[in-house]
Amino acid sequence: MKCILSKESLHQALQTVLLAADQKTTMPVLSNTLIQAKDGKISLTATDLDNAIKITIDGTVEKPGATTLPARRLSTVVRELPTPELAFTVDSKNNATIESGQATFKILGLPEEEFPPFPTVEGSRTYTLTQKTLREMIRKTSYAMASDDTRRMLMGTLFSFQNGKLTLVATDGKRLALTEHEMEITKSQELDIIVPSKAIRNLETILSDSEAPLTLTVADEKQIAFSLGNTILVTKLVEGKYPNYRQVIPTEAKERVIIDREHFLNALRRVSCLAPDLHTAVRLTFTKNKLELSTHLPDVGEAKETIALDYKGKDFAIAFNPVYLMEPVRNLDTETLFFDYTDELSPGVIKHSKPFLYVIMPIRSA
Repeated sequence: MKCILSKESLHQALQTVLLAADQKTTMPVLSNTLIQAKDGKISLTATDLDNAIKITIDGTVEKPGATTLPARRLSTVVRELPTPELAFTVDSKNNATIESGQATFKILGLPEEEFPPFPTVEGSRTYTLTQKTLREMIRKTSYAMASDDTRRMLMGTLFSFQNGKLTLVATDGKRLALTEHEMEITKSQELDIIVPSKAIRNLETILSDSEAPLTLTVADEKQIAFSLGNTILVTKLVEGKYPNYRQVIPTEAKERVIIDREHFLNALRRVSCLAPDLHTAVRLTFTKNKLELSTHLPDVGEAKETIALDYKGKDFAIAFNPVYLMEPVRNLDTETLFFDYTDELSPGVIKHSKPFLYVIMPIRSA
């Protein structure tokens, strides 16, 4: 194999496929990237057997061929090359030579045959939306996924294609984030699937804020392919049924408060300086036309800050985990948000004008 290609294009492609490469595997080939060159195209593929990413870039292919090379090591080498273009050659023993200006590197590879085949995803359930739309939906929900592997069903995001809309839901049992997007969905396309957390994290990195199209293809309810431009991400789905999330969403609230999002977030950040972890609380105290945020730790100290708001209801106080409270506020892009509550022991609900809600369980004592 021999080809000439852009340093920048190759480095960006390597950074993308590295998201799927398995660096802790007992199979050395899984820490490699498969490189295939033919017809003026160079494709790079990486997989950990559950997730796979393939990206195709342009280049001058003087001799077609394929090999696998250590993905992270190759990325480091390409990043440091002195010229914007490089010559890439691989011999019959999978020894790669990279030439750039006066620099030459030789990297030992493994045969193409040892690399797992890229998953083939074919199915009648295909959905199309923009990269920007899905990226925003993931940004508004992904932080609520569970990290505890004892709750496998929650270690991912629910993609619900029902009733003419795509609904994304993530929860760890203590909070829940939900957002929706209207789209054309036929009856035969209605489906609920759970996309695992690693794939969600990878999509957050890969997706752009552009209106470029994104195609989702589901095969046998066991795997899904996300196709965007020159990149394909395929992942196995989490098997099983997602919990009935709607039963934890309050159907009505006693009071709704409109809050300036940026002022609220900044105040939260400041008072949370003394309560930065998951085992502390921020107390919200609503009184006439103001909201006081406070923390108190007996062995540390206390912090208070007051912000103005239009509130005419009864005096009320409720406490939340500061991290859980900040995450949705940080990931929204609206000027104001709605905070709905019933009492100090019932879940609080954050909403805004677009189809989004966040349910958070209160801390009973603060």
